[in-house]
Amino acid sequence: MRRFADDHGVEWVASVADSAGGDYKGRFHLILRSEREGTGPVALADVRWNSRRTAQRTLRTMSAAELKRRLRSARGRGTDP
Repeated sequence: MRRFADDHGVEWVASVADSAGGDYKGRFHLILRSEREGTGPVALADVRWNSRRTAQRTLRTMSAAELKRRLRSARGRGTDP
């Protein structure tokens, strides 16, 4: 889990979510949740990993700039659940 602030100063938490189902390849994906009330989570189903360990390691090494970029991209595509 990583915390970062977006371009407007809103705090977000980046974490790993598990996709249910029988396919274990790319089972884990990135999800971003805002600490602001009324803002739903943003699931990035295109950012996938095969194991939770790999996902968490990658998340630890991602820069705040990369997380902000991914958030802007996902929100621009309208992928909010």
